[in-house]
Amino acid sequence: MRTVIYAGSFDPITFGHLDVAQRAAKLFDRVVVAVAQNDGKTPLFTVPERVKLVAQAIRHIPNAKADSFSGLLANYVTKCRAQAVVRGLRAVSDFEFEFQLALMNRKLNDKFETILLMPKDTYTFLSSRMVKEIASLGGDVHSFVPPHVQRALRRKLAGRQS
Repeated sequence: MRTVIYAGSFDPITFGHLDVAQRAAKLFDRVVVAVAQNDGKTPLFTVPERVKLVAQAIRHIPNAKADSFSGLLANYVTKCRAQAVVRGLRAVSDFEFEFQLALMNRKLNDKFETILLMPKDTYTFLSSRMVKEIASLGGDVHSFVPPHVQRALRRKLAGRQS
């Protein structure tokens, strides 16, 4: 079974993320959408909340599952017996970071490949950071995230303003 890991913070998951997951699902037998615990970031949602949001968002993809991990992605890939990691590439500006990350992962573990997938052009501008900012300013994010994520954003942001 050919497995790919789609790792990210997914804080929150967007339609751009889902587009990449769906593209990966066409290429691999199993896609693990893995929420990374990154101590260098201060996420809006906890890891368990993000895993739950991801799981609900990908439930229509039969060969995808949600999970979480901490530590090195290279170690998680080994644990999952995956053959590849998929990353979304929105713009040329993403390429340098993704290229460095792929080379570092190859140095840490040369048993898997990194595949860069581009989302639909309608999602190239989309980022979780921008979605959170728009939502925090009372903007409508329905065209950027699934309805359950939009509701979760409203609840979370309302709790912060209290």
